[in-house]
Amino acid sequence: MIVSGILKLLGAVFEFFLGIPGLGGSLIISLLWTPLLFMLIYYIITLVLSKTFRAPIWGPVIGIIASTIGIIPILGMMLHWVAFICLLVDGIQTLTKKDVPETAKL
Repeated sequence: MIVSGILKLLGAVFEFFLGIPGLGGSLIISLLWTPLLFMLIYYIITLVLSKTFRAPIWGPVIGIIASTIGIIPILGMMLHWVAFICLLVDGIQTLTKKDVPETAKL
């Protein structure tokens, strides 16, 4: 549970930098959209871990959508903003959740 929460918060930090106008777009374009591919793989891993620990999955799902549609310049920037907020809220909720199922513990 803690691992998926930390991964969501770390993903929120990545999305914050990718959503900065000018900076995020120039980084993505200069690296030939590989940051979006990296983030897509990152969110798939976070989604699998969240499902394993029975944590909410809506943050990584929004991140996957933002990474796939993020190739469109203005829409991508706005999606990175939305993904940042969703991952931040989802990560905080995951880390503050008290009831952990016994089957999800490693």
